[in-house]
Amino acid sequence: MQSASTILMIRPTGFRFNEETAVNNHFQLADNSSSKEQIKANAISEFNAMVSLLRSKGVNVIVYDHKDGDKLPDAVFPNNWFSTHGNGQVYLYPMNAENRRLERKLEIFDELESTHNFRISNIVDFTHGENENLFLEGTGSMILDRVNKFIYASISTRTSLKLLNEFAQKISYEVISFKSHHNKSNDSPLIYHTNVMMCLASSFVVICMDAIIDKNERERVSKKLAETKKKMIEISFDQMNSFAGNMLEVQNNMGKKYLMMSSTAYQSLLPEQLNQIQEFVEIIHTPLDTIETLGGGSARCMMAEIFLPKIK
Repeated sequence: MQSASTILMIRPTGFRFNEETAVNNHFQLADNSSSKEQIKANAISEFNAMVSLLRSKGVNVIVYDHKDGDKLPDAVFPNNWFSTHGNGQVYLYPMNAENRRLERKLEIFDELESTHNFRISNIVDFTHGENENLFLEGTGSMILDRVNKFIYASISTRTSLKLLNEFAQKISYEVISFKSHHNKSNDSPLIYHTNVMMCLASSFVVICMDAIIDKNERERVSKKLAETKKKMIEISFDQMNSFAGNMLEVQNNMGKKYLMMSSTAYQSLLPEQLNQIQEFVEIIHTPLDTIETLGGGSARCMMAEIFLPKIK
């Protein structure tokens, strides 16, 4: 399956602007107009509303309260440090920002097994990359086409081609790599994570193709998406900057699919784009203004998909 019916989310009890990640995340904006306490309260309120919305649609949401959460500004984005797979494997990933490495807590997996009845057969650790200054930040760095076994990845400081190829070999996926930029100039900064410019669902893809400046890379991406019969819904740079690429298809236990996004992303989309998406899924959205502005990530970044098998 491409979409999960169980999502793990981590409460943002220490949320704030993270200076370490802002170095190469150009979606982050500092906000000096609000107190630290107000920022944290706003983030927790946005988080709680998103959890409630997902649960109201029948999506199973596991909320984890990180023991060191008050020290972790970006713990609300767990998809960057681990991924789960249908064969029972969990992968741990090397993180660029040192203060984000503290987010990795294996106790989470104990809880998935003991409390939620998931089976973990093996934990594969890629964090050795940090010793070589090589990073691969989970499903932020990689868009996994789990059905067709492709990885789409925008190469950047946080997405090492070397580690990407090692990971792909481990799971027997084909890599479609490229570089994406913040505007049409080759001199513009690289986009830090693939999942802010591309969202891959079961039957469609939302993507800012203009961000892939190299013609050959753009054609290769288009060709692979066409091969897998994905309907392509293109977004503009402005829509990408409104987090219209940072969305995730989820499903409930009855198999009904939803596309979860922020209200900012939803409001940026044109009626024609909304209609194209709604041919396949129901759109759900909620305001995430504080988390988006200071964290530089949106709805997709907040959800770690649980594809693990259940213990029989």
